[in-house]
Amino acid sequence: MEILLHSSKDISTVVKERRKALGYTQAEVASFCNVGLRFLSELENGKETLQLGKVLKVVNILGIDLIAKQRGVQ
Repeated sequence: MEILLHSSKDISTVVKERRKALGYTQAEVASFCNVGLRFLSELENGKETLQLGKVLKVVNILGIDLIAKQRGVQ
């Protein structure tokens, strides 16, 4: 499944859906990603001012690939 990410809310939706598909609680994901539960909750709620490095850590551990490409380029 591919989703264009235009906002922090788009990323939050992908993270939350992936976590639930894997059958994990927020606390479990926070623990094995070595981030706080509050951070994970804020990520899943689309907070715009989260640390990018931590966001990337969570998406990588959950098996989500973020791919950047130029618009209009195949």
